[in-house]
Amino acid sequence: MKNYIEILKKCPLFDNIIENDIITMLHCIDAKVASFHKKEIIIAEGEPAKYIGIVLSGAVQIVQIDYFGNRSIVTDIKPSELFGESFACAGIKSIPVDVVASTTTEVLFIDCLRILQLCSNTCTFHRHIIYNIMKVVAVKNIMFHQKIEVTSKRSTKEKLITYLLLQAKKYNSNSFEIPYNRQELADYLEVDRSGLSVEIRKLCHIGLIEANKKNFKILKNINEK
Repeated sequence: MKNYIEILKKCPLFDNIIENDIITMLHCIDAKVASFHKKEIIIAEGEPAKYIGIVLSGAVQIVQIDYFGNRSIVTDIKPSELFGESFACAGIKSIPVDVVASTTTEVLFIDCLRILQLCSNTCTFHRHIIYNIMKVVAVKNIMFHQKIEVTSKRSTKEKLITYLLLQAKKYNSNSFEIPYNRQELADYLEVDRSGLSVEIRKLCHIGLIEANKKNFKILKNINEK
Protein backbone atom coordinates (compact mmCIF):
# COMPACT_ATOMS: atom_id res chain seq x y z
CA MET A 1 0.00 0.00 0.00
CA LYS A 2 2.97 2.32 0.49
CA ASN A 3 3.23 2.68 -3.31
CA TYR A 4 -0.13 4.46 -3.33
CA ILE A 5 0.20 6.51 -0.16
CA GLU A 6 0.52 9.92 -1.89
CA ILE A 7 -2.75 9.34 -3.77
CA LEU A 8 -4.48 8.00 -0.65
CA LYS A 9 -3.44 11.02 1.40
CA LYS A 10 -5.44 13.15 -1.04
CA CYS A 11 -8.51 10.93 -0.70
CA PRO A 12 -11.32 12.57 1.33
CA LEU A 13 -11.86 9.27 3.14
CA PHE A 14 -8.50 9.80 4.89
CA ASP A 15 -8.83 13.52 5.53
CA ASN A 16 -6.90 14.53 8.68
CA ILE A 17 -5.52 11.01 9.17
CA ILE A 18 -1.74 10.63 9.28
CA GLU A 19 0.17 8.41 6.84
CA ASN A 20 1.03 5.63 9.29
CA ASP A 21 -2.60 5.38 10.38
CA ILE A 22 -3.77 5.13 6.76
CA ILE A 23 -1.48 2.16 6.15
CA THR A 24 -2.49 0.54 9.44
CA MET A 25 -6.18 0.96 8.65
CA LEU A 26 -5.89 -0.51 5.15
CA HIS A 27 -4.28 -3.64 6.59
CA CYS A 28 -6.87 -3.74 9.36
CA ILE A 29 -9.81 -3.74 6.93
CA ASP A 30 -8.05 -5.98 4.39
CA ALA A 31 -8.21 -3.52 1.47
CA LYS A 32 -7.43 -4.97 -1.99
CA VAL A 33 -6.02 -3.43 -5.19
CA ALA A 34 -7.28 -4.50 -8.64
CA SER A 35 -6.41 -3.39 -12.19
CA PHE A 36 -8.80 -2.88 -15.13
CA HIS A 37 -8.48 -2.26 -18.86
CA LYS A 38 -10.18 0.61 -20.71
CA LYS A 39 -13.97 0.09 -20.96
CA GLU A 40 -13.82 -2.91 -18.63
CA ILE A 41 -16.69 -3.10 -16.17
CA ILE A 42 -15.42 -2.72 -12.61
CA ILE A 43 -18.76 -3.32 -10.92
CA ALA A 44 -21.80 -4.36 -12.97
CA GLU A 45 -25.36 -3.31 -12.32
CA GLY A 46 -27.02 -5.88 -10.07
CA GLU A 47 -23.86 -6.89 -8.22
CA PRO A 48 -23.82 -6.59 -4.40
CA ALA A 49 -23.44 -3.01 -3.19
CA LYS A 50 -20.85 -3.70 -0.52
CA TYR A 51 -17.61 -2.13 -1.68
CA ILE A 52 -16.19 1.37 -1.61
CA GLY A 53 -13.72 1.98 -4.42
CA ILE A 54 -10.87 4.48 -4.48
CA VAL A 55 -9.33 5.30 -7.86
CA LEU A 56 -5.55 5.02 -7.57
CA SER A 57 -4.76 5.68 -11.24
CA GLY A 58 -6.71 6.13 -14.45
CA ALA A 59 -10.36 7.18 -14.36
CA VAL A 60 -13.79 5.68 -13.77
CA GLN A 61 -17.28 6.53 -14.99
CA ILE A 62 -20.57 5.78 -13.28
CA VAL A 63 -22.99 4.82 -16.06
CA GLN A 64 -26.73 4.17 -16.06
CA ILE A 65 -28.45 2.19 -18.84
CA ASP A 66 -32.23 2.45 -19.18
CA TYR A 67 -34.68 -0.21 -20.38
CA PHE A 68 -34.14 0.74 -24.05
CA GLY A 69 -30.35 0.73 -23.78
CA ASN A 70 -29.88 4.50 -23.61
CA ARG A 71 -26.64 5.36 -21.83
CA SER A 72 -26.31 8.17 -19.29
CA ILE A 73 -23.08 9.16 -17.53
CA VAL A 74 -23.88 9.96 -13.91
CA THR A 75 -20.39 11.21 -13.02
CA ASP A 76 -16.68 10.62 -13.58
CA ILE A 77 -14.22 9.62 -10.85
CA LYS A 78 -10.57 10.67 -10.85
CA PRO A 79 -7.54 9.44 -8.86
CA SER A 80 -7.95 9.84 -5.07
CA GLU A 81 -11.76 10.01 -5.44
CA LEU A 82 -14.29 7.43 -4.23
CA PHE A 83 -17.21 5.58 -5.78
CA GLY A 84 -19.84 3.21 -4.44
CA GLU A 85 -19.92 4.67 -0.94
CA SER A 86 -23.52 5.94 -1.17
CA PHE A 87 -24.87 2.57 -2.32
CA ALA A 88 -22.81 0.60 0.19
CA CYS A 89 -23.69 2.81 3.14
CA ALA A 90 -27.38 2.79 2.17
CA GLY A 91 -27.43 -0.98 2.65
CA ILE A 92 -29.15 -1.71 -0.68
CA LYS A 93 -28.80 -5.26 -1.97
CA SER A 94 -27.41 -4.48 -5.41
CA ILE A 95 -25.82 -1.56 -7.22
CA PRO A 96 -28.17 0.16 -9.74
CA VAL A 97 -25.44 1.40 -12.11
CA ASP A 98 -22.38 0.18 -14.00
CA VAL A 99 -18.93 1.30 -12.87
CA VAL A 100 -16.65 1.37 -15.94
CA ALA A 101 -12.93 2.06 -16.41
CA SER A 102 -12.45 5.05 -18.74
CA THR A 103 -8.84 4.04 -19.32
CA THR A 104 -6.35 1.61 -17.78
CA THR A 105 -7.22 1.95 -14.12
CA GLU A 106 -6.20 0.76 -10.65
CA VAL A 107 -8.77 0.66 -7.88
CA LEU A 108 -8.51 0.06 -4.14
CA PHE A 109 -11.54 -1.85 -2.82
CA ILE A 110 -12.73 -1.60 0.78
CA ASP A 111 -15.58 -3.61 2.26
CA CYS A 112 -17.92 -0.93 3.62
CA LEU A 113 -18.96 -3.04 6.61
CA ARG A 114 -15.32 -3.27 7.72
CA ILE A 115 -15.38 0.53 8.05
CA LEU A 116 -18.83 1.05 9.53
CA GLN A 117 -18.37 -1.62 12.19
CA LEU A 118 -15.76 -0.65 14.77
CA CYS A 119 -12.95 -3.20 14.73
CA SER A 120 -11.70 -5.26 17.67
CA ASN A 121 -8.37 -3.43 17.53
CA THR A 122 -10.14 -0.23 18.67
CA CYS A 123 -8.18 1.90 16.20
CA THR A 124 -8.24 5.52 17.33
CA PHE A 125 -8.80 6.80 13.80
CA HIS A 126 -11.75 4.52 12.99
CA ARG A 127 -14.44 6.96 14.13
CA HIS A 128 -12.82 9.70 12.08
CA ILE A 129 -13.06 7.49 8.98
CA ILE A 130 -16.81 7.10 9.56
CA TYR A 131 -17.13 10.89 9.90
CA ASN A 132 -15.24 11.34 6.63
CA ILE A 133 -17.60 8.95 4.83
CA MET A 134 -20.55 11.02 5.99
CA LYS A 135 -18.92 14.14 4.51
CA VAL A 136 -18.19 12.39 1.21
CA VAL A 137 -21.80 11.20 0.89
CA ALA A 138 -23.04 14.75 1.59
CA VAL A 139 -20.77 16.23 -1.09
CA LYS A 140 -21.86 13.59 -3.62
CA ASN A 141 -25.47 14.49 -2.86
CA ILE A 142 -24.72 18.10 -3.83
CA MET A 143 -23.11 16.93 -7.08
CA PHE A 144 -26.16 14.80 -7.84
CA HIS A 145 -28.42 17.83 -7.45
CA GLN A 146 -26.17 19.78 -9.83
CA LYS A 147 -26.65 17.10 -12.47
CA ILE A 148 -30.41 17.32 -11.98
CA GLU A 149 -30.10 21.10 -12.44
CA VAL A 150 -28.50 20.43 -15.84
CA THR A 151 -30.61 17.54 -17.14
CA SER A 152 -33.93 19.07 -16.02
CA LYS A 153 -33.57 21.82 -18.64
CA ARG A 154 -35.88 21.43 -21.63
CA SER A 155 -33.58 21.84 -24.63
CA THR A 156 -30.12 20.62 -25.59
CA LYS A 157 -28.96 24.25 -25.75
CA GLU A 158 -30.19 24.99 -22.22
CA LYS A 159 -28.56 21.84 -20.85
CA LEU A 160 -25.26 22.69 -22.54
CA ILE A 161 -25.24 26.30 -21.35
CA THR A 162 -26.13 25.31 -17.78
CA TYR A 163 -23.34 22.70 -17.75
CA LEU A 164 -20.73 25.12 -19.13
CA LEU A 165 -21.65 27.80 -16.60
CA LEU A 166 -21.37 25.31 -13.74
CA GLN A 167 -17.91 24.29 -14.98
CA ALA A 168 -16.81 27.92 -15.23
CA LYS A 169 -17.97 28.46 -11.64
CA LYS A 170 -16.27 25.25 -10.49
CA TYR A 171 -12.89 26.28 -11.95
CA ASN A 172 -13.45 30.01 -11.30
CA SER A 173 -12.43 30.67 -14.90
CA ASN A 174 -14.07 31.26 -18.27
CA SER A 175 -11.56 28.78 -19.76
CA PHE A 176 -11.60 25.13 -18.65
CA GLU A 177 -11.27 21.50 -19.71
CA ILE A 178 -14.18 19.12 -19.20
CA PRO A 179 -13.67 15.37 -18.51
CA TYR A 180 -15.80 14.21 -21.47
CA ASN A 181 -15.46 13.79 -25.21
CA ARG A 182 -18.48 14.70 -27.37
CA GLN A 183 -20.26 11.36 -27.01
CA GLU A 184 -19.62 11.26 -23.28
CA LEU A 185 -20.84 14.85 -22.88
CA ALA A 186 -24.01 13.91 -24.78
CA ASP A 187 -24.46 10.92 -22.46
CA TYR A 188 -23.97 13.13 -19.40
CA LEU A 189 -26.44 15.75 -20.64
CA GLU A 190 -28.81 12.97 -21.78
CA VAL A 191 -29.11 14.37 -25.30
CA ASP A 192 -28.41 13.26 -28.87
CA ARG A 193 -24.77 13.67 -29.89
CA SER A 194 -25.52 15.21 -33.30
CA GLY A 195 -27.89 17.74 -31.74
CA LEU A 196 -25.27 18.62 -29.14
CA SER A 197 -22.63 19.16 -31.83
CA VAL A 198 -25.01 21.47 -33.70
CA GLU A 199 -25.58 23.60 -30.58
CA ILE A 200 -21.85 23.81 -29.85
CA ARG A 201 -21.18 24.95 -33.43
CA LYS A 202 -23.94 27.57 -33.18
CA LEU A 203 -22.55 29.05 -29.98
CA CYS A 204 -19.07 29.11 -31.51
CA HIS A 205 -20.35 30.68 -34.74
CA ILE A 206 -21.98 33.63 -32.97
CA GLY A 207 -18.90 34.17 -30.82
CA LEU A 208 -20.26 33.15 -27.44
CA ILE A 209 -17.83 30.28 -26.82
CA GLU A 210 -14.74 28.62 -28.19
CA ALA A 211 -14.61 24.83 -28.23
CA ASN A 212 -11.71 22.53 -29.05
CA LYS A 213 -12.36 18.91 -28.12
CA LYS A 214 -12.56 18.91 -24.31
CA ASN A 215 -11.48 22.54 -23.94
CA PHE A 216 -14.05 25.32 -23.71
CA LYS A 217 -13.85 29.07 -23.29
CA ILE A 218 -16.85 31.30 -22.55
CA LEU A 219 -16.39 34.59 -24.39
CA LYS A 220 -19.62 36.36 -23.44
CA ASN A 221 -22.58 35.95 -21.12
CA ILE A 222 -24.16 32.98 -22.86
CA ASN A 223 -27.27 33.22 -20.69
CA GLU A 224 -28.26 36.39 -22.52
CA LYS A 225 -28.77 34.54 -25.82
